[in-house]
Amino acid sequence: MDLEKHPAAPAPAPAGLRASDADRDRIAQVLGDALAEGRLTAEEHSERLDTLYAVKTVGELEALVRDLPAPGGAHASSPSVSASASAYAGAGGPAAETIVAVCSSSSRKGRWRPGAHTRAVSVMGDITIDLTQAVFEQQVTEINVTSVLGNVEILVPENVTLRGYGSGVLGNFEVRGESRGETDPQAPVVIVRGFSLLGNIEARPKMGARLVDLARKLRGRLNG
Repeated sequence: MDLEKHPAAPAPAPAGLRASDADRDRIAQVLGDALAEGRLTAEEHSERLDTLYAVKTVGELEALVRDLPAPGGAHASSPSVSASASAYAGAGGPAAETIVAVCSSSSRKGRWRPGAHTRAVSVMGDITIDLTQAVFEQQVTEINVTSVLGNVEILVPENVTLRGYGSGVLGNFEVRGESRGETDPQAPVVIVRGFSLLGNIEARPKMGARLVDLARKLRGRLNG
């Protein structure tokens, strides 16, 4: 008797498997959908998003969305996070972009569509990533930055939720205005992850920085 052949279902990823960027993207999408649908409060979404980029394994990611439905009505953790993430990436998700400046300068600004992942590498160079006029096609946008004797500046609109995870060795890693945008469930989330060696990485709301500069000038005049 002939048996009808069906493609084998993807094997579930072991819970102890190290999570990939695609795994985190998929979970971030589920959390964003839950926030928009009112299943999570802004505070709960913020807490889980922080945890999302701190945990290391697939099992820990699945725990963050175990009580939430995945797109299409399926349970968030079945099929596995890795299988769902691969399907999302193959369905036309935004591609990653790399911006490099070696003893030079590079910028990305104006009206453009940043992908879910952008990587910036500055070696004795200057990079400016201006998102103030960008069109966000996903709720969570992650920028991974490496600066060696270089400078990287990231500017965002005031209505986004800005988060930063990074460090510097004889250098500076600074993210300002992290609390903005959290009250709006539909606000894009920009996550900056970086490492600076004898360099500088700075992310901030563009308009907020202008107001800070004006305040500093005003204080200087009053004190003078």
